[in-house]
Amino acid sequence: MHDPGEQPEDAEHLADASLEEVRTVAVPMALHGQRLDRVFAQLVPEFSRSYLQQLIEQGDALVDGRVTTKVSAKVRWGHQLQITLRATPQSTAFVPEAMPIEVVFEDAHLRVIHKPAGLVVHPAPGNWRGTLLNGLLALDPQASEVPRAGIVHRLDKDTSGLMVVARTRQAMDALVAQIAARDVHRQYLALAHKNWTGPSPRTVDAAIGRDPTHRLRMAVVDLSHQSGKTAATTVQLLAQGERCCLVQCTLHTGRTHQIRVHMAHLGHPLLGDAVYGGAPLAGMTRQALHAWRLAFVHPITGQSIDLTIPPPEDMAQAMQNLGLSYN
Repeated sequence: MHDPGEQPEDAEHLADASLEEVRTVAVPMALHGQRLDRVFAQLVPEFSRSYLQQLIEQGDALVDGRVTTKVSAKVRWGHQLQITLRATPQSTAFVPEAMPIEVVFEDAHLRVIHKPAGLVVHPAPGNWRGTLLNGLLALDPQASEVPRAGIVHRLDKDTSGLMVVARTRQAMDALVAQIAARDVHRQYLALAHKNWTGPSPRTVDAAIGRDPTHRLRMAVVDLSHQSGKTAATTVQLLAQGERCCLVQCTLHTGRTHQIRVHMAHLGHPLLGDAVYGGAPLAGMTRQALHAWRLAFVHPITGQSIDLTIPPPEDMAQAMQNLGLSYN
């Protein structure tokens, strides 16, 4: 399986969506009686089997001149097979797309950017184009020489805030190692439902895994019974009103939806986060989460980088509507 951050192998052959290639092969005796998709996978080995299956199902394969859309159809020795190889969304995903990107810090080795809410970080099913990765490829010619255009960590689509992006492979490898060693410090502002109760600050040390009842969500899990990964978040109360609270969350690990899951686990789902029990309030219709501070040691120069950025307009307006402020 390909690294999800790297360009699929198929793209090396058909990176231009306008290109097509017709490949004709004869079934050898060794493959007599095999499934059509398996035979193509053997005879056209530079393309993945799943990609070839897609082409067969959409009518791009011929057996002795007849269209065959059944991937499990058996073929015989001597059959003439033909397939039209076309670009897939995956193979055309990693292309430059100009878009406004707010750069907070940059040098020859890395950039720190402010990702707006609503921007997907990396191409994936349903969002093959228009992602931050596409924008980085347009912003910086060097980005195409670095895996994932230098992306070393991610923010959810509807989370705003600071991200560091590598510009060289040396910087990328060092940043990945720093993140794994928990030497990159990330702090978030979050608006959550209900008055805060209990101690502040409070560290939530609760493993996170796939929600067994809702496969599109993550959940706090018991590792003795379910698969998952350890996760820790420190939550500090900054202000609160009648129906909500403003907190600062410090990540000690970087699990999928970590803050959203841990806050819901505490009984304080984020405003606007319908996936984890939140609801729109004070104008917030997306999850009220903003990566406001990013601090790390520059992996090449050794410089201490400590950057902050205020919350975007929608979150700032919601705080004002709720009478919440922080220093």
